[in-house]
Amino acid sequence: MKYLKTIPAILISSIIFSACSSRPGSETVGDNSTLTGGERGAIPVKVTVLEKTNIARTIDYTATILPYEEVNVAPSSPGRIDEIYVEVGDRVNRGDNLFLMDRTQLYAQKVQLANLEKDMLRLDTLLKTGSVRQQQYDQARTQYEVTKTNVEFMERNTLLKAPFSGIITGRYFENGEMYTGTPTTSSGKSAVVTLMQVNPLKINVAITEQYYPLIKAGMKADITVDVYEGEVFTGRVFRVAPTISSATRTFNTEIELANRNGMLKPGMFARVCLDLGEVETFVAPASAVLTQEGTNVRYVFVNDNGNARRIEVGIGKRFDDKLEIISDDITEGSHLVIDGQSRLINGDLLDIVE
Repeated sequence: MKYLKTIPAILISSIIFSACSSRPGSETVGDNSTLTGGERGAIPVKVTVLEKTNIARTIDYTATILPYEEVNVAPSSPGRIDEIYVEVGDRVNRGDNLFLMDRTQLYAQKVQLANLEKDMLRLDTLLKTGSVRQQQYDQARTQYEVTKTNVEFMERNTLLKAPFSGIITGRYFENGEMYTGTPTTSSGKSAVVTLMQVNPLKINVAITEQYYPLIKAGMKADITVDVYEGEVFTGRVFRVAPTISSATRTFNTEIELANRNGMLKPGMFARVCLDLGEVETFVAPASAVLTQEGTNVRYVFVNDNGNARRIEVGIGKRFDDKLEIISDDITEGSHLVIDGQSRLINGDLLDIVE
C-alpha cells in the first residue's frame, strides 16, 4: 500500500512540469547561427568609408635561377666517338670544338664528291660543244649537289661545335666509346656533353593573373639570394607569356639576370621583387578581413542599406596593420564594417555605432 500512495504524487508532478513548460514565452532558441538576420536582431557594428589610396605596389616571389640557355649536344646518328675536347667545368666560346665523331663515312663521301666534281667539269665542256644532252648534264649536276649537301651535313655532325659561349656541365662518354642515342642526362635526353649559358642567367616566375596588365617587357626586377646577404642583383623582364594557365591562374614571366662577376649559379634559390609603380587601390584594417574556416577564402562585410553583405576579396600588399583588398564588388564610398564583423552572417540587420 505504501508504493501505491507514491504513484499519484509522481503523476501530479509530471502534469505540473508539463504545464509550466508550455507557457507562452518560455520557449528557448538554440545557436543564433540558425536564425535569419531579422530573427537575430540588429548587430551593433562600426563602419568606415572606403576610399582609393595611391600606393607603391611591389610584388615578391621566390624562384630558382636557371641558365639562360641549356643544350644537350649530340650527333645526328649513332657512332664511335673519336675524341672529346672538353671536361666538366670548362668554359668555351661560341664555335669552339666540343667533340669529334668517327669520320669514315664522311671521307668516303668526300671522295665521291671529288669524282663527281671532275665529271661535272668534263660534262660542262662537252655540253658547250654539243657532245652531251642537257638532260644528262642536269642529272649529273643534281647528283653532285645532293652529295655536296650530304658532305656539309656530315661535317657539322661529326665535329660538334659550341652553339654559344658557356660552361660544360656534363660529359657522359670517354674517347673511343660508342654513342648509341640512349638517354644519358638527368632530364632523360641523350647527349655527349651538356652546355649551359651562365651569363646572362634567367628566372621564370609564375605571377598571379590579376597583375597581367601591369607586367611589361623591359621592367626592372630586384633579385636577392640567401648566399650573398645584402647583395641586390638587377634583372629585367624580357618575355611575358601570351596566355594564362587555367589550372593555376598564373602566367609565366621570364627575367634576364646579369651574372655579375660570375657570382650566381644555376639552381640557386632567389627572391624576386617587381616594382609595379603607384596604383590606386583600397586599403582596409587587417582586422576587418576575415578568413573562412578551413579554407583560404578571405572576405569582408559592408553595410548594404542597413544589412550586412559578405564580399569575398583578394589580398594584395600589407602595410603594417592594413591590407590591400581587391574585389570587383567593392566600390569607392562603400561602408566597410571594421568592428563587430566577427559576429555577422550575411543579411544581418546592422546597428551602426558611431
